[in-house]
Parts: sequence; structure tokens; C-alpha cells
Amino acid sequence: MSFAEKALKDVTFFPFWLDSPDAPEVQDQLTGRTDADLLIVGGGFTGLWGAIQAKEQNPGRDVVLIEADKIAFGASGRPGAVVSTSLMHGLHNAVRVFPKDLAALEQLGHDNIQGFRKTLDDHDIDAHQTWGGELTVAIGDERVGDIEAEYKLHQDHGYDAEFLDRDAVRQHVNSPLFSAGLWNKSLSGTVHPARLAWGLRKAALALGVRIYEHTPLENIERVDGALNVRTPYGLIRTPKILLCTNAFAAGHKNIKKRVVGIRDRIIMTQPLSDDQVESIGWKNRQGVYDTRTQLNYMRMTKDNRILFGGRLTYYYDGTSNTNPAGERVVDPYLRLAGAFNKTFPQLEDISFSHAWSGPIALTTRMAVHFQNYWDGDVVWAGGYSGFGVSTSRFGARIGLAKLDRLDLPELKLDFATTMPNWIPPEPFRWIGSKITLYALDTADEKGGWRHAWIKFVHALGFPL
Repeated sequence: MSFAEKALKDVTFFPFWLDSPDAPEVQDQLTGRTDADLLIVGGGFTGLWGAIQAKEQNPGRDVVLIEADKIAFGASGRPGAVVSTSLMHGLHNAVRVFPKDLAALEQLGHDNIQGFRKTLDDHDIDAHQTWGGELTVAIGDERVGDIEAEYKLHQDHGYDAEFLDRDAVRQHVNSPLFSAGLWNKSLSGTVHPARLAWGLRKAALALGVRIYEHTPLENIERVDGALNVRTPYGLIRTPKILLCTNAFAAGHKNIKKRVVGIRDRIIMTQPLSDDQVESIGWKNRQGVYDTRTQLNYMRMTKDNRILFGGRLTYYYDGTSNTNPAGERVVDPYLRLAGAFNKTFPQLEDISFSHAWSGPIALTTRMAVHFQNYWDGDVVWAGGYSGFGVSTSRFGARIGLAKLDRLDLPELKLDFATTMPNWIPPEPFRWIGSKITLYALDTADEKGGWRHAWIKFVHALGFPL
């Protein structure tokens, strides 16, 4: 039996974060009719941040939030949960998509994390937050140049960052694969995403937000000037709606024209022993991601487990299912477990407690964007392809500002006034995704046509 088969033998196919006795009691579903000054659709991070900020901005505003399932049960209860000042999926991607607005976006990103931390402090939210920074690592000598270039980029933009050579990076996280690293110490770290969502939920309720779970949106129509939102057993009449449905793209059929819902897989170890922790190091507990074509990312939890993620996949019309049957079997996680073993061979006796996948809203921008419907009275905010746990606060703030027609300088920047490119419909999405994901899986080992295909996908606007 291989390491992967043995380590996954008794795994639970459910997100570790959500498998917790700390989960709060579910709020009642909506029955009957009600009015609201603002309706928020979606009980993940964007919706929760939106509800809190809406009440903080105007305590008298009547805010209703509806969630199709349970709070954080979708994408927000499933990520690696590395938080960062980056609003645009990393500094390198920000340079690619919005170079002329980079200075403003950097300042907005730092302000966003400061606001993020203030909310946790103000509402006494224990999300197991750590602030050890983020660590980008090179796999193989040929990738050291990528780290050097990224280090220079961080230096140029005033980050508190440190270049780590082979010996130095392994003093931080001891893996034989790591040949160099960039340690960004600026206001970044990790959180327990479910505890964060549950803490935000508690804060929203304390501020007077009305939350209804198991209340999916079924239809929106304008009646006598107002927006009527139908749910299975109720109706909400409101002048404004913030759609926080991200990869699920609920709220309007046109959202999916610019969003692809792909899935990212994660495995979580059992808690490490003291000797195992010593063999790894990782004293600063940075969130870590590598430079491979099909990258892996990793982090530690408060109880000394290692989360290890990567291995993207796509299901036909992939935005609709929270927990597909194809993700609740061992086979999809075998290669991921094998990659873990190569990364940390000293943990040969480890086993995995949980394995799961979560949806990501992929766009050609690979960063948050906004779509307007019903003459701007409905705004969709989403498209987080990375750092969504922290960027969602910013996305909610901008979405609310657009709904309220505020005259903010940031609303004039390109990120707020433009949208990512259109993406072809099915079956072309499915065909293209399968070719692309296969190329990503095998490019570093086999090369050939795979690199040409990845360059083609880059040219289309997806910086994979």
C-alpha cells in the first residue's frame, strides 16, 4: 500500500473547519413576507462583511441576509484561509491587471487588513488568527529566479519582505523540495475560516442584522418600483440587493458569463506530535505556497495539523453543487497526498483526518469584480481566486458603495469600472478546462505541447 493510500485510509470527506462542536445553532428560515432597506444574498464572507459594514455605516438601516444552506457552508467554510494585504490575488497579478492603479490598490489593501483586524478586536472574534506572514517557495533551482523577481517587486513597493536562500528557507519550513523563499511579513497570516464566519455572524446579529438560513433565492422581479425577492416560503421587498454568491453565481443568469466555478482540493493531517513539529520547524506559521505550474499551498492550524491544498478540478457547469459525490472518494486526493509525502518525507507515519474540495470563482482577472443589474439596484461582488477570506471584506465594501451610489475615489479606479473578459459557455468550458487542468498536472514532468497550451490560456487572460 502506498503512502497516499495508507494515509487516506480513514479520512473523513468533509471540511475540517466545519466539523466542529463550535458551530452555532442554525437561524430559522424565512417564512412569510417582510420588508428590508437592504437584502444581502449569501451567508459567506462577502455577505457577512457586507451586513456588518452596512450596519456600521448606518445603524438604522434594516438589513436582511439570506443563506441557501448554513452560514459558511459553501466556499467560505472550505479554504486554506491565508489572509493578505493583496486585493488582486498577489502583487504579481495586480501588476498584470491594474498597473496604473497599483499604488492605490496597495494602500486600499493595507487599509482593508487593518479594518479586518479591527473588526476581530472590536467584536472579540477568536478565529485562531496568527500574523506570521506569507511564504512563497521555489521548488527546484530553476525556480529560484522567480523568487528573486518577486522579492524585488516587493522591495520596490515597500513591503517588509526577506529573501531566503536554500538553507534559510528550510530553517523556516523544513522541506527538501524548497530551494529558496520570499517571506512577506506585512500584515498577513492565517485564520480558522469557519470560526471567523461564525464570529462575523454573531457580530452581525448583535448589530441588528436579520439572518435567515436554509432560505435560497428563487427569483427577483421589480414590482411597483421595489425589488421582490422570492424564497421557498417567503418574499422580501427591498430597494437594494447585494449578491454575495461568488462561485455559485446565483442572482442573475448573466453572472456566469464571466465566472467559472472550479474546485480546489485540500487534505488535513491529524495533529502532529511534538517530535514531528520539531522536524518541520515552521515556528512563524506562515501560509506557504510554491511556484510550480500546478502549485501546492500549506499552513498549520492551532492544534498543529498541516493543511495541504492544490489539485484543481472542474465539473460540467461546475458552480451548482456544494459537495459533489466525486469529491467524497479517495481517488481524487491520492496525487495530493503523494505531493505532501514528497514535500514532508519526514512525516512518513502521518495520516489525514479530513479531505474536501471547495469552489473557486475563476475569472480572467483572477480577482474581485462587480456586476450591476436592475439599473444598479442589484450588485454582484465576487470572483475571488485567492486571498478571498480577507479580500471579501473589501469586495463587500465596494459593492455597498456602488449600491449606495457613493462618490468615492476608489470607485473611479479601473477595478471598479471594468469587468473581466467573457468566458465561452458549455460545453467549451468543460473541454477547455479538462485540457488545461491535465496540462497543469503534467507540464513540469512532461513538457511538450502542455507548455504551449498553457501559454495559449495565458493569452486568453488566465494567468495560471
